[in-house]
Amino acid sequence: MSAENITVSGIAGRYATALFDLAASAKELDAVAADLATLKSMMEENKDLARLIKSPIISRADQARAMGAVLEKLGVGDLVRRFVGTVAQNRRLFSLPGMINAYGQLLAAERGEVVARVISAKKLSQSQLDAVSAALKSAIGSDVSLESDVDESLIGGLVIKVGSRMVDSSIRTKLQNLKFAMKGVG
Repeated sequence: MSAENITVSGIAGRYATALFDLAASAKELDAVAADLATLKSMMEENKDLARLIKSPIISRADQARAMGAVLEKLGVGDLVRRFVGTVAQNRRLFSLPGMINAYGQLLAAERGEVVARVISAKKLSQSQLDAVSAALKSAIGSDVSLESDVDESLIGGLVIKVGSRMVDSSIRTKLQNLKFAMKGVG
C-alpha cells in the first residue's frame, strides 16, 4: 500500500500530505519523521509548549518565534522548521499533533506498514513496545508501526487500535463490565 492509497482528511491531513510530498521530493522522509517524533514527545512532556500551541491569545508572530526557538534548540531539520513556521503563520499550531499523526500514517502506508495505536496506563518501555509490535505483526501478518499513548485512567492493561478494530484489555473496562454484571445479579 503506498501513501497515495491512504486517506487523511481535515486540516491536519492536508498539511501532513503537503509535508510528506516535500519530504519525499527531498528524500528526507525518515529525517522528517524523526524530527516530528522529537517534537511530539516534547509537546507531550512540556505543558508550557502544549499551552503555546493551543492558545488563541498568543499572536501568530510570537507563536512562530517561540516555535522557531524550540525547534532550533531541539536541532530539527530545516524542512520541519519551515513547515512549523508556516503552520504557525497560518494560525494552525493547534492542529500540529494531528499533523504529526497523519504524517506517521502516510509514512507507514508508504512503507507497507499498518499503524497500531497502543494506549497504556503507564509509559511502555522499548522492550514492551517491541513485544507488542511482534505480537501484532504475527496476528496481522504485516509490519506494524506503533503509536504509543498514556491514559492513566486505564489503571492497567492495554487498549490497542488497528484500523477500525480495537482490543480493550484495560482494568478500567474489566471493572466496568463487572459492575454491570453485579447490577444484573441483584
